[in-house]
Amino acid sequence: MAKPLTDSERRKQISVRGLAGLGDVAEVLKSFNRHLHFTLVKDRNVATPRDYYFALAHTVRDHLVGRWIRTQQHYYERDPKRIYYLSLEFYMGRTLQNTMVNLGLQNACDEAIYQLGLDLEELEEIEEDAGLGNGGLGRLAACFLDSMATLGLAAYGYGIRYEFGIFNQKIVNGWQVEEADDWLRYGNPWEKARPEYMLPVHFYGRVEHTPDGVKWLDTQVVLAMPYDTPVPGYRNNTVNTMRLWSAKAPNSFKLHDFNVGDYIEAVLDRNLAENISRVLYPNDNFFEGKELRLKQEYFVVAATLQDIIRRFKSSKFGCRDPVRTCFDTFPDKVAIQLNDTHPALSIPELMRILVDVEKMDWDKAWEITKKTCAYTNHTVLPEALERWPVSMFEKLLPRHLDIIYTINQRHLDHVAALFPGDVDHLRRMSVIEEGDCKRINMAHLCVIGSHTVNGVAKIHSEIVKQSVFKDFYELEPEKFQNKTNGITPRRWLLLCNPGLADIIAEKIGEGFLTDLSQLKQLLPLVNDETFIRDVAKVKQENKLKFSAFLEKEYKVKINPSSMFDVHVKRIHEYKRQLLNCLHIITLYNRIRKAPTKSFVPRTVMIGGKAAPGYHMAKMIIKLVTSIGSVVNHDPIVGDRLKVIFLENYRVSLAEKVIPSADLSQQISTAGTEASGTGNMKFMLNGALTIGTMDGANVEMAEEAGEKNLFIFGMRVEEVEALDRKGYNAREYYDRLPELKQVVDQISSGYFSPKEPDCFRDIVNMLMHHDRFKVFADYEDYMACQTKVDQLYQNPKEWTKKVIWNIACSGKFSSDRTIMEYARDIWGAEPSDLKIPPPSSPRE
Repeated sequence: MAKPLTDSERRKQISVRGLAGLGDVAEVLKSFNRHLHFTLVKDRNVATPRDYYFALAHTVRDHLVGRWIRTQQHYYERDPKRIYYLSLEFYMGRTLQNTMVNLGLQNACDEAIYQLGLDLEELEEIEEDAGLGNGGLGRLAACFLDSMATLGLAAYGYGIRYEFGIFNQKIVNGWQVEEADDWLRYGNPWEKARPEYMLPVHFYGRVEHTPDGVKWLDTQVVLAMPYDTPVPGYRNNTVNTMRLWSAKAPNSFKLHDFNVGDYIEAVLDRNLAENISRVLYPNDNFFEGKELRLKQEYFVVAATLQDIIRRFKSSKFGCRDPVRTCFDTFPDKVAIQLNDTHPALSIPELMRILVDVEKMDWDKAWEITKKTCAYTNHTVLPEALERWPVSMFEKLLPRHLDIIYTINQRHLDHVAALFPGDVDHLRRMSVIEEGDCKRINMAHLCVIGSHTVNGVAKIHSEIVKQSVFKDFYELEPEKFQNKTNGITPRRWLLLCNPGLADIIAEKIGEGFLTDLSQLKQLLPLVNDETFIRDVAKVKQENKLKFSAFLEKEYKVKINPSSMFDVHVKRIHEYKRQLLNCLHIITLYNRIRKAPTKSFVPRTVMIGGKAAPGYHMAKMIIKLVTSIGSVVNHDPIVGDRLKVIFLENYRVSLAEKVIPSADLSQQISTAGTEASGTGNMKFMLNGALTIGTMDGANVEMAEEAGEKNLFIFGMRVEEVEALDRKGYNAREYYDRLPELKQVVDQISSGYFSPKEPDCFRDIVNMLMHHDRFKVFADYEDYMACQTKVDQLYQNPKEWTKKVIWNIACSGKFSSDRTIMEYARDIWGAEPSDLKIPPPSSPRE
């Protein structure tokens, strides 16, 4: 079989049409050598591969800086409404290649690096992923930053600069083992520390009501040091900013509490303050009520709001003097988007600043706060909703507790007036939940304190209105909206799948990269023999490339002409990796039962991290690896079925596996996945989806036609009906012989001969308390997988469906999502004005 083209060969092909832009190679070479000799290896005679990576990163960064400064000057001159996207997670992945793509430098760099006898892809592999997120929520924030810059919005991402991001996952004897992700060990060439904008954040203390107003006294101060990362738009010279805060102890920290003899102890205690930005909590869709987490949430909010207000007051570039002192125009100039409830403290903190510091009366402050903040809900799972103990608030943020009580009292007075005597209604809508442990419901605080609440897919937004926030929706229906998630086509097509981007651009031009709806122009090509052949060829090359990667990195050999059946996402019961396991074992049993029969060869890849404290998720990983070690070594099966657990799934691995996938598994129980964005990445990259009618799958089926996806399983109404009736797993176990055989094998230790009881907890859960009803969808899932096999045996028909799906994926661009946010929530206009490059003189 012909050796696949490397990505850099692909890029050279693309450059013929300028898709990867040919900058000045000589300039890149000169800059690269300057950085290599003067900034990196001045103390050593020999350069390492990492030195080469840093030299290239600094070279590319030089191209960013002029545009970055000019963009900020441009915003100060125009004074547009500024958008602040607050998120505790930004899952950025790698920056080098994305920056080259967005600035149109990829070809110049490729050629320059080639002339130096180096390999660009090898240098790209040296970069650490910035893994400051768990999964969907943090990756969405990263896509949104890309789109906001590409649409020319004056937008800022604000979050925490975690010293340790999402853990690195190692698989040892089939079990997940976590390792700290020391991503900053060698430095980060993409960030710029801004100590001149360091800000104080207060904790603890006490509240005093004085004639001059309320004072928050005797607090403990932690400093927030900002680090700025440039976020380039696509080919428009706009460079926005992501500002991440790092915690620093003030020099006086704790020292005054000690006598001189304890000086060393006191200095060591500075760590307590700096721990705030030390590590990302590794929970996805699960609330962990630890004080350190609450500190993180307040830390990012308090620092960010001071920054927002400083920028609002001084609207001249580089100026610190207040130009504005009146807050009446604040909501016209500032939009704050709360990415889930993690930054919910923005609401009481803004109230505190307006009332206590700016001496505004309550009603006016509340009106401004509501008009400024908007809230995105990301989950309907009850265990994911943040509910903080009042006692913790009382100690850590006493003034904020007062403010939340006042907000709640006024809100309940309003509800009581509308529903006199209906105590249950008040209880359901209160921000404070009474009980053994009084708690603050942060989602309720967000709904009350925002002018807009949105879900992230049509079906999810309906569930939000009809169930999660039903009472609030009935009170203020105009407040609720839907904004279906999206992904950036720059990273998730041009960067990770240049071969596909190339053949699309050849047919319809390059406009689709900033207007993904143009992919519709591919529909007439669904039956075009040449295009069908080209698409199939790109997919095969991606599969060969990924096979080679697996062989090199994971030491596994797979059949590149087998169907690549991929299920990558966080490991969670609701995402139902277990349903996939049942299918794998059933398939294995069928092959063993009829070894001479012909089967469609499959390579099933499952990847994802389990939260370190999530026992069942870790058991699921162990089950997948155990199934793999039995199946992969069974001579009867041969290469007809292989099971691979993709260790340490992360953004940079997603960029490799997604372009190679044939089948994408999106099989959550209907009504549990808010949206999903992996599903969109697979669709755009030419994989067909097997999925339930959940999250954005519903809209994918709407766009492409249900017959062009493999849809199976219960719909939301059927799940609800089954809940009312009572789900009984044993019914299915008794009725379906293949299912019974699979469960018995897991239970008896067939896949864990050395520890027959190893999977007792999984079987017990599936049989007796499975909230996500795996068995109820098993039969339909198996039937649907048979349809997948049938179609895969007809490569031409399969590829036609692939082309149809790609052509219908235009809706799922984060550019479309952000345009809707800008228009319907932020009241800001995207701008297609191209800022002049730094090389042109300013007017």
